[in-house]
Amino acid sequence: MTNPQQNPDGSIDVELSEEIAEGVYANLAMIAHSNSEFILDFIRLMPGVPKAKVKARIILTPEHAKRLLEALRENISRFEEAYGDINNPTDSFKFPGSGFSGPVGQA
Repeated sequence: MTNPQQNPDGSIDVELSEEIAEGVYANLAMIAHSNSEFILDFIRLMPGVPKAKVKARIILTPEHAKRLLEALRENISRFEEAYGDINNPTDSFKFPGSGFSGPVGQA
């Protein structure tokens, strides 16, 4: 993988491999921090499975974490302007208790 190069016009060329472009599904994020970094763990919880797996871990400087927060705010605002309000997470999401019980799909 090559390092991103800044072009004379200030833009950055970013390489995106096919594997990374596919993305990874996560339905929970956990955040920890120290005095020098923020750690974001993206986790997939599956109904009926007692163990959740961290699917990706991103480590950011505090400055980059703040930039990410602002970028998310801006993009959520654009999304809501285009598609309507997103439900407040406290209205629809309940953190799963032990075992994350729920209906189990059948084939």
